[in-house]
Amino acid sequence: MSTIQTRNNTFANHTTELQDVLNRQIAGWSVLYTKLHHFHWYVKGPHFFTLHAKFEELYNLATANMDEAAERLLAIGGRPVATMGEQLRLSPVEEAQGHLSAERMVETVVADLRAMVGVINQGIQAAGEAKDHATEDMLIGFTAALDKEVWMLNAFLA
Repeated sequence: MSTIQTRNNTFANHTTELQDVLNRQIAGWSVLYTKLHHFHWYVKGPHFFTLHAKFEELYNLATANMDEAAERLLAIGGRPVATMGEQLRLSPVEEAQGHLSAERMVETVVADLRAMVGVINQGIQAAGEAKDHATEDMLIGFTAALDKEVWMLNAFLA
């Protein structure tokens, strides 16, 4: 058996798990994107200008990560979730509820980013088991960026 055949057989054994976890990420990024828009539009108070800009930065990050994960999923033969119903069902992030204080919005975003890191870590493990180094590398990059955002948002809350 050639090296390519061996890699393809190994990858096929883990594809479903990896595809599932990528879809949970796509769903999470989608819900987070909408939630961050909600916060961007409704933030009030003395930190308005800072948080208005930060929430925009974060929803742009969510869009980029969602698109990158979806394209990677397509590249490995999967089908990204693409309806709001599917996304809400699979998302590790809850949609925005009501109007929160600026500080509560930031606390919620920190919790949501941590939830996304949890799903990303599951993806890193599944990609590693599948020997899909490209997906693994993409997910490690997501984690590094989110760890920095969590640190910065927690510094804001301190």
